[in-house]
Amino acid sequence: MNTPTNTSTSHSKPKILVARAIFPEALAKLEESYEVHSNQSDKILTPEELQKALSGVEGALVAGSERIDAAALAQAKNLKVVANISVGYNNFDVPAITAAGVMATNTPDVLTDTTADFGFALLMATARRITESEHWVRAGKWDQWSIVNNPLGMDLHHSTVGIIGMGRIGQGIAKRALGFGMKVIYHNRSHLSDADEKACGATYVSKEELLRTADHVVLVLPYTAQNHHTIGAAEIAMMKPTATLINIARGGIVDDAALAHALQSGKIFAAGLDVFEGEPQVHPELLKCSNIVLAPHIASATEKTRRAMVDLAVENLRAALDGKKPPSLINGEVLEGKKQA
Repeated sequence: MNTPTNTSTSHSKPKILVARAIFPEALAKLEESYEVHSNQSDKILTPEELQKALSGVEGALVAGSERIDAAALAQAKNLKVVANISVGYNNFDVPAITAAGVMATNTPDVLTDTTADFGFALLMATARRITESEHWVRAGKWDQWSIVNNPLGMDLHHSTVGIIGMGRIGQGIAKRALGFGMKVIYHNRSHLSDADEKACGATYVSKEELLRTADHVVLVLPYTAQNHHTIGAAEIAMMKPTATLINIARGGIVDDAALAHALQSGKIFAAGLDVFEGEPQVHPELLKCSNIVLAPHIASATEKTRRAMVDLAVENLRAALDGKKPPSLINGEVLEGKKQA
């Protein structure tokens, strides 16, 4: 059984759980103030192990691999805060966490530019067949330069990019697209302000129009039950056969089986994925596709950004345990309930 290790010695300090491996310097800093039960082995806790680990702590640093729901919280009588080291929090059952009187936090803003950089890099690699070309070279298939027989990709410059989900990261990608002279269209649950649309050079369109007209479709929307399989067989059928599809949002936004079939049958040109349904497992049919770029959920993976994410999560945790409002509190109604009580 993988049990978090108690890396502190004082029993007078508040107890906290660090459910995944973090930078040693951050862990050492936490140990100055808390009795830390850490999982530096980085093995993902089973639901039963997570429930046990949460039962005796006041705060927890967690990641997307930890599902925090009513079952996880059943024995967590002292828990005050769960701090996600992620901007997304589809691993949180927010109503259940709120009902338990626990504060929930995430790490927005600090990863916006890094994730937008990666989204655009994935878009470029997909459109220009970078992964496929590298495999082609490594396999010894490149015996001469050719006008028509080298891997031919799709242009980004002066093409149309359609962004579904126009939050901070979506807007970051739109601004990068402007540097390539791209036309930017977007679909979102609400319109951006006129000022934000102007800053992004973006035009709001329906989802259907976006899918039919975009040369490149980029997904940057949060995962919710309503957003499950936002892109499935029917949506892919609307896209151009020359189009690319990029997902840096969450697994489950795309029907991976339908995407694999579309790639294999030439219904769209190529895809680039940083997230997958059931990750770290990848649909076996996707692995058979040559016209896809696969990345292991690394859009925020620079050392500077990951350190900033940990720092913000720690700041959220400290604030909550000190009786203050965390900087990025998700469920502010918990504090309102405590005030009324």
